[in-house]
Parts: sequence; C-alpha cells; structure tokens
Amino acid sequence: METRILGRTGLKVSVMGLGAGGPSRLGQRDELRSEAESVSLVLQALDAGVNFIDTAEAYRTEDIIGKAVAQRDRASIIISTKKRLGGTPITKAELRAGLEDSLRRLRTDYVDIYHLHGLRPEHYDYYLNEIAPLMQDLQEQGMIRFLGVTESWSRDLGHDMLGRALQDDIWDVIMVGFNLLNQTARETVLAQAIEKQIGVLIMFAVRLALSRPEQLRRTLESLIETGELDAREIDLDRPLAFLEEDGATIDTTDAAYRFCRDEPGVHVVLSGTSNPSHLAANIASFARLPLPAQQITRLQRIFRNVVSVTGG
Repeated sequence: METRILGRTGLKVSVMGLGAGGPSRLGQRDELRSEAESVSLVLQALDAGVNFIDTAEAYRTEDIIGKAVAQRDRASIIISTKKRLGGTPITKAELRAGLEDSLRRLRTDYVDIYHLHGLRPEHYDYYLNEIAPLMQDLQEQGMIRFLGVTESWSRDLGHDMLGRALQDDIWDVIMVGFNLLNQTARETVLAQAIEKQIGVLIMFAVRLALSRPEQLRRTLESLIETGELDAREIDLDRPLAFLEEDGATIDTTDAAYRFCRDEPGVHVVLSGTSNPSHLAANIASFARLPLPAQQITRLQRIFRNVVSVTGG
C-alpha cells in the first residue's frame, strides 16, 4: 500500500483510507454484518497495509473501530473521527463531551485528527471564534493531535466553507468532496491546500453514480439537460467504456479511485464497504498504476463544466 505524508502533520498515511461511514458503515447501517464481522473487516484492511481509518460520532462505528484497533498496534494506526454538527451550533461543553465519548468508544486516549463534521458556511465564523480555541486547548492536553474540518458537500457545492477555512492557519487537515464527475475542488480547494501544506482527505470518490450503471445514466442525462455536459462527448449507452480500453482499468469504480488517488494535492482517498471481497478489490485498485494520461485528460475535458452533482 502506497503511503504519503499528510501535509504539515507529518503523519505517514496510506493513500487508501478505510471509511466507516457512507452507505455501508462497515455493514452496520442496514445490519448486513454482525459486529464481529465488521471488526474483522477493519482488521482485514489493517493487515493489508491500510493505516488510516475515518469514522465519526454520527456513524456509530467508533466502537467497532476501537475493538479492531485494540487488537493491533495503536501507534501505527491513524484514527480520524468527527464531532456531529447540526442546524444549531454546538456549545463548548458539547464538543468536549463528544470528544470524551469518542475516545471511550475508540478505546484510546487520543485521536490523531478530530474534525468538525459537515461545517456549514453560515456557521463558520462561530466555530472559528468559539469552538476552535477549545480544540486547540484539547490539542495541548494531548487528546487531539491535529485539527480538521469537513464540508457538507451536498449543501455546499461550491466548497465555500473550505474556501474560508483555507484562509485561516488553524486547520491541519480538511475533508473535501471530489470525484471524476465533479472536479470543482481542483481549483477552489486543492490548489490552495497544496500551497499551505494542508492534509487532504477525499470523500465521495465513488458514490452510486459511479458504481451503478443505471444511476450513472440518469445523472449524465440530467447534466446534459442542464448544459453541464456536452452530449457529443458522451455515449449514454457506454459512457465510460473508454476507461477499459486496452485493459487500463477493471471497471468504473477502479478508474474512479485511481483518478482521485493521483490528483495533485490528495493524500488519502476514503473507501467504505461492508464486504470482504469488495474491500480486497478496492485495495487492489489502489495498488495499480496511474491511469493513462490520455484518459485523465479526457475525463477532465468531459466533466469540466459539472458543478451541480456529487455523484451520490
């Protein structure tokens, strides 16, 4: 598994991160897996060289992560978790209590990266001025190693919150939505993150539109209707078939992960699953060579004007 240095944190992280949220939540969202099976899934990822795990208070998978990590060397694992935010800003007491509860569930006395989860642009000033100083205090106490913030991409398609956050010298790590369908973060977020040496985690690399052909077709049809996609540049019957030419990729999912992995400024691409064989396939994708340059150029050209979808 390829590793990278997570920006200015200096943390050595696997380029693939195990995501414990998303549609599967390690098999817990729809109770597809027993708790023991989900723990085994985490251990499978760790044993394959994945050392970055992302979870959150809201995902209800911190207990599972904690049970898995307790069976391995904690110091070699990077744990990222998040404090749930809602429509009403939380208090300092709620943040502190949330962190303490997360640490208990994770069976650790520190978290490597602690994020404000899905911060909305209209709440940014409050969290910067009222909550971030407490996070810095908790960092000094050793409960948090690095401060992070994640966007709510479906509510903030223009990445406005992260645009603000990158102006401030407090956030060590950010989580941004980016995939081959919607590449807007390249200019609005990633370029600035590179300049400031901010650690970048990618979410939404593969969503429903990039894993289900019928969903992809509907998404592309809507983009043609809005004028974001040129119908002359896409074959709706086999829209991304060119990615599999000459055996360059296995399928669209494989291509989607590798497209994000090799985007400049990206450190970790999150991948979630509930299935051991699916996890193994994803790990294999991250081990493959970069996509051919002509395919990357073509993807950038086809989707250059897309701004309204996340791929979900």
